[in-house]
Amino acid sequence: MTSPNTVALVTGAAQGIGRATAIRLAQDGSHVVCADIQDCADTVQDIKAAGGSGEGVALDVRVAAAWADAVGDVLGRLGRIDYLANVAGVVNMISEDSVVGLTEEAWDDVIATDLKGPWLGMRAVIPGMIDRGGGRIVNISSLAALRGLPNLASYSAAKGGVAALTRQAAFEYAERNILINAIAPGTIDTPILADITPEMKQANANAHLIRRLGRPEEIASMVAYFFREGSFLTGLVYAVDGGWSAKGNF
Repeated sequence: MTSPNTVALVTGAAQGIGRATAIRLAQDGSHVVCADIQDCADTVQDIKAAGGSGEGVALDVRVAAAWADAVGDVLGRLGRIDYLANVAGVVNMISEDSVVGLTEEAWDDVIATDLKGPWLGMRAVIPGMIDRGGGRIVNISSLAALRGLPNLASYSAAKGGVAALTRQAAFEYAERNILINAIAPGTIDTPILADITPEMKQANANAHLIRRLGRPEEIASMVAYFFREGSFLTGLVYAVDGGWSAKGNF
């Protein structure tokens, strides 16, 4: 394959926000490396059916060696990674998620994917971006990073860490023309909500001023904006939350 104009690496691309982001970036003309611990074949198929360019790669974002292998392979074949979207994330499915009720196993599981993963991703791609004269990174944080929410202690800690790490990385690499931002979504209608009750799902919908859940495509459009248009934006934690952060209560 000859090197395309832009190459985007998207984690969590098998479903939800990651899938929508991969499809949107391909629509915008990037060759998209769809990375996930799950099979991304359906995402890649949809990208190609729409006339876009994409490929799937198995990636456990918690493992430094997996990042080194994946990034090294892409750089070796395509010569560049222009965009990184760190989307992969989990919620605690192991224990209660209050500060006292949270187990160490559950804490480690969430932190490894939701916070360590984005750090490892940035660490893996930034040297190549420096070599090529720049790049752009978007990390997915959460509204839970900005306010207290019920039973989300480990998730809030991880996503708060993503927000802080985004600001720090933006500070460190802006002079190298690497622009790094985070998006803090409200509640988005993805498979991560499959196990909550209909009543809780409705409560989350009602928490937004728009009074509905967000769609993965709406977050993907903001990722695409940061990549294609955000030439004077870095270090932001940008709430895409249907007005929830303006409302002031759950």
